[in-house]
Amino acid sequence: MATSSASAVVVEELWTVDDVSAFLRVPTATLYQWRHHRVGPPAFKVGRHLRYDPAALRAWLASREV
Repeated sequence: MATSSASAVVVEELWTVDDVSAFLRVPTATLYQWRHHRVGPPAFKVGRHLRYDPAALRAWLASREV
């Protein structure tokens, strides 16, 4: 009898601009400016809304360490 182990994929919920603003403790306007100047964390457009992958956000933040 063959058994297959189904691996569970854990997907972290995408964050909103307000979530990222609270996490980084910067105003939402700053996030929009960073996106406009292409210097901020990577974001995705979902319909009309911006969404952020928490893992990508943490990686971006770690890459900015001084």
